[in-house]
Amino acid sequence: MRRLTACEQVFPLANPFTISRGTYTTSPVVEAVIEAEGFIGRGESFPYPHYGESMESVIAEIDGIADAVAQGAGRQELQSLLPPGAARNAVDCAFWDWEAKRAGQRAWSLAGLAAPPILTTAYTLSSGTPAEMAQAAAEHAARPLLKLKLMGDADDVARVAAVHAAAPAAQLIVDANEGASPSNVAELCLALADHGVALIEQPVPAGQDACLTRFDHPVPLCADESFHTLKDLDAIADCYEFINIKLDKTGGLTEALAVVAEAKRRGLRIMTGCMRGTSLAMAPATLIAAASEVVDIDGPLLLAEDRPHGLVYQGSSVHPPPPELWG
Repeated sequence: MRRLTACEQVFPLANPFTISRGTYTTSPVVEAVIEAEGFIGRGESFPYPHYGESMESVIAEIDGIADAVAQGAGRQELQSLLPPGAARNAVDCAFWDWEAKRAGQRAWSLAGLAAPPILTTAYTLSSGTPAEMAQAAAEHAARPLLKLKLMGDADDVARVAAVHAAAPAAQLIVDANEGASPSNVAELCLALADHGVALIEQPVPAGQDACLTRFDHPVPLCADESFHTLKDLDAIADCYEFINIKLDKTGGLTEALAVVAEAKRRGLRIMTGCMRGTSLAMAPATLIAAASEVVDIDGPLLLAEDRPHGLVYQGSSVHPPPPELWG
């Protein structure tokens, strides 16, 4: 009989991490575990309050399908048992891990993919004053790709300019976190184009994306909050050049692989993103990252301590997950 369990785990961050929605000192995650036939599979997700999730709600969702899993429901049935989100992600990735161990293969082989290469990830800077962010950027100036989150205030362009001046060789990703409005988004995008910005994530609130079709994009735009699963592609395909695939949004690797195939068919470009997770959350994301132009799976770099057998990071280079970790 299969056994599905879930629990909360909390990992301290190395330093306080600030974005427009608050300052954080820990990374609380849910770990799902599937045990059957002498094999154990694990998956991790990050409940995100912005999407109406909490630690309690995600664990309750997982507990609610434990009987169905015990009676034989597998990864394919899971896609209809739970909606997209953190709960399904943790269980879906646990199933992939369990299936790989049971088959004696790596998860990417089961998915019909080559092994992920060594990837280059963005490194996210905590938000602060322009001077504070310039100092942080100078400390990480050797990294090829830096990401900074805007605060939605009058200092945003100054923050980007300060980071660019402090790390002129680095490409920049700017995450606007829905902070612009249809009335000022064109002006913001033009201003950011002058400061080494290679990609702008979610400049306007989800649902207001149509305004992005009214002006040329000097910097490519990437849908994040406006894009979760396959069903969202029709609504955003004409507004954005990129989509940000996060397993916590798609509800796991199974849906994410389908999204990659459909996005490529439509000519959309792909970014792989993450929440504040450990290497257990990043490991399945490397399969998506291998098919992406832009990779942002730096969660473990922000932690005070990662999981045992965590991903190996050498600067901004990320190695494929070892089997002891996942898949």
